[in-house]
Amino acid sequence: MATIALAATTLRPLGDRVLVKVVEKEERTAGGILLPDTAKEKPQTGEVVAVGPGRVKDDGTRVSPEVKVGDTVLYGKYSGTDLKLGDTEYVLVAEKDILAVVA
Repeated sequence: MATIALAATTLRPLGDRVLVKVVEKEERTAGGILLPDTAKEKPQTGEVVAVGPGRVKDDGTRVSPEVKVGDTVLYGKYSGTDLKLGDTEYVLVAEKDILAVVA
């Protein structure tokens, strides 16, 4: 999936969307060899940096999101839209694609 590079400085998610800052970890083999970017799997954890107001139910009421800014979350491997703001990588995912909050 291609990464979308934006010139914006801020991003405000709408509805039940969540903006997650991708947590890159350095990957080494058991022998200490550093893996290149092409050999790494897509990260699935990140820190929530912005949360939308929540989804609207059929009766018009709004359901508040379960995650909040600052939470570390685990999200689906191929979910969301990859974004790049400056040098930082983010993923914009729907709240339903977040699998867990990491404690």
